[in-house]
Order: sequence, then structure tokens, then C-alpha cells
Amino acid sequence: MIVIVTGSSGLIGSESVDFFIKKGYDVVGIDNDMRSYFFGPEASTAWRRKELQKKHKGFKCFNIDIRDDEGISRLFKKHGKDIGLIIHAAAQPSHDWAAKEPYVDFGVNAQGTLIMLENTRQYSPDAVFIFTSTNKVYGDTPNSLPLVELEKRWEIRKNHKYCRGIDESMSIDASKHSLFGASKVAADVLVQEYGRYFGMKTACFRGGCLTGPNHSGAPLHGFLAYLMKCAATGQKYIIHGYKGKQVRDNIHSHDLVNAFYHFFKKPRSGEVYNIGGSRFSNCSMTEAIEICEEITKNKMKYEYSKVNRIGDHIWWISDISKFRRHYPKWNLTYNVPRILAEIYEKNRFTW
Repeated sequence: MIVIVTGSSGLIGSESVDFFIKKGYDVVGIDNDMRSYFFGPEASTAWRRKELQKKHKGFKCFNIDIRDDEGISRLFKKHGKDIGLIIHAAAQPSHDWAAKEPYVDFGVNAQGTLIMLENTRQYSPDAVFIFTSTNKVYGDTPNSLPLVELEKRWEIRKNHKYCRGIDESMSIDASKHSLFGASKVAADVLVQEYGRYFGMKTACFRGGCLTGPNHSGAPLHGFLAYLMKCAATGQKYIIHGYKGKQVRDNIHSHDLVNAFYHFFKKPRSGEVYNIGGSRFSNCSMTEAIEICEEITKNKMKYEYSKVNRIGDHIWWISDISKFRRHYPKWNLTYNVPRILAEIYEKNRFTW
């Protein structure tokens, strides 16, 4: 059985390649290093592709743009019903970048997803299709929650319905998404529709901050990876708004891909899951800086800008209880200090 992974040199894609090859599956990657186009040479994933090919001698990765219907079709025609799983992790992932080139952003995130879905339907209709979506599909609706300002973070009252995290009941309507959020909404709804309308085995995993040591962090994307890089190298980090008390939950790439595996083994149709670090693994910007300083023994250089990023969340913690109800044997294993320590240990000499 073949596993197709788009964005196979990126954070989630490369983790998927490693994970499923170790499970004994044949994995075929699709990656054209668009990340270097989005964020510059420092964000290139070419190093990770070389690492994977050296580690896994039989691993094949094709330089295909997911907007190239003919190229994607050739790959699906070749493997057909031997394909049992598609992990669609390729994306343009930044709020700010999307506004610079809306056509490219929508083309990669929405059109590229449609091309992957339709080729799956035409050539591998029984395959499981997993889409790496985002919590940005909810737009800035979370910012309307009644938050309380604490010394180092924003927080929600303990008696609020979202105290343990935001679940899938939150509306995606009547909010400011950013163009990135809008293109991911389009893709997210398409994945649901192919599950519900055509009966395909599809799932949207709406992630919080996805992270890990293989993230090519850049100023516009890769929160913990880029933060730790700045802490280790002495580069200045810019905090955007919310007094530096904005809260993010953070899920390690291994924990996320392990969730993919659980869904793959017992798939459903047209599912949506909020997935992230939940109450187990979350931090504010201020708290993350303190952990970075403790690990590196360096005092961070940072600058505060009062202007927050458009559509950015003040507070996000995922309620992952729906996924855990469906897959009770899955669990989180990495918290924020462990994630940051691993990022530092793997990358400090390279940096």
C-alpha cells in the first residue's frame, strides 16, 4: 500500500514520511520547496528532503506543484488503487504573506486541495484523505471571548464553556479570517464535502500551532521554531500586539501524525477535528520567551509592536475531546518545555 504525502519536506509532511515508512508503508512525496518562495532561503525545506532521502533509501519525492493538475494526475494514474492514504500537508501558511499574493495563496491552498481531492476520487476512491487544516478557519471569532488579563497571559474564566478549549461548535461565519484563513476555509469545506457528498473517507484536522525540531522557522511562520532560533542566535524577535500575552497551544508534529495514523486505521467520512496541544501543551508569548531563555541561558532580544497581525488570535486552546472520544488510545506526549528543548538540541549547531 502506498501513502502519498504532499509538502513532504515540510514539518508535518516530513514527520509523516518518517512515521509511515517506519510502519512499513511505501511513501511517495510531493514537494517543490515553495516555502523558500514564500519566506526566503532560510525557510527552504531542501535540507529536510536530502535528510529523508539519505535516511530512507527507497523514498521517492517528486517536484510537482499541487496546482499542476496534469502532474498530479500522472502520479495518481500510475499508482491508482495501490494508494491507501493521502496526507495533504502542502500549503501557503502565513496570514501576512497571503495578502501580498492572493492568487498564489488561494491557488495553493484551495485549488491545490481540490486537485488532490478530485484525483483521489477518480483514481483512488477508497483511499483515506487527511487534510492539515487550521484553527484560522474560525477567523477572529475567538477574540470576542470574555478574556481576563493575567500577569503573563490572557485567560478565560473557569466557568466558561470553552474553558478546556475551543471545540468544533464555534462558528466560522461573520469574522475576519485574513486571506490565508479564507483560502483554508475553502479547502476545509471541500474536504468535508468530498466526504459527505461522495462518501469518501476524509478528515480536516484544524490545528493550533504545529511545531517540532524539523520546522524551518521564519518570521512569518513557525512560532516556536523561529522563537528558539532567535533565542539561540541573538537575533531580534518582534512581538506583535496583545502585550505579548497572546496564548497558543502547541502540538508536536509526531503527536499530530500519530493522530493521522489513528484516523487512517479507523476512518470516517467528512470529519472535522480541532487538534492541538490543548490544556496539556500551551503557552503565552511571554511564557515561551522565558522558557527559551532558561534553555539557552541567553537573554532574548525582542521588540514590541502594538499592532497585532490581522485575524490573529489573542487566545487559542484547542478542545481535542471529540478526537479523543473517537480514538481513545491516542494521547499527547510533548508539552511546550519538551518541544522547545528538542528544537534547541537538534538545531543549535546548525544555527
